[in-house]
Amino acid sequence: MAGVLAERARRVAEARLEPLATRLAHVRGVAAAAERLVSRIDPLEADALIAAAWLHDVGYAPSLRATGFHPVDGAVFVRAENFPPVVVSLVAYHTGAVFEARERGLSDVLAEFPQPPDFLLDLLTCADMTIGPDGSLMRPEDRISEILSRYPAEDPVHRAIERSAPTLLSAAARVEVLAQQATSGAE
Repeated sequence: MAGVLAERARRVAEARLEPLATRLAHVRGVAAAAERLVSRIDPLEADALIAAAWLHDVGYAPSLRATGFHPVDGAVFVRAENFPPVVVSLVAYHTGAVFEARERGLSDVLAEFPQPPDFLLDLLTCADMTIGPDGSLMRPEDRISEILSRYPAEDPVHRAIERSAPTLLSAAARVEVLAQQATSGAE
């Protein structure tokens, strides 16, 4: 299902995140989850979505750190690497980035990127929210608890996840409904 774009994204992500083994395990799991979801729901969007899944956390690479806000740092890099605008916007806005941008005072920086289609953002969010740090499957509720446990209450990530949890859970639920409908419709 993954095409040329997703394969290129995989190579870029693995090269940039190689020093961050746990992060890379998570990214591999998210890419696999995205591929499973999109193949059932909308195969025409597969290449771009899977590419974005591979690249969604590339902004954590130490060599790419500029703002310290990984969605923006990643999107700047992905844009410079000439990935399509939809991939860039998915990286920029993935998994509640709007909430974290507010917490960090970087909403204006994030707004420099166009917003992605809601449907694709939901798919990427669902994939991200169902994969733990080590690449294992998790329920979205457990993933939120896991993230909150890693960051102290005063950290912008913690505050953003607290605020965005209902939005993230809703996105995952919408995708799960679509996936179930697609599966039952195929029978």
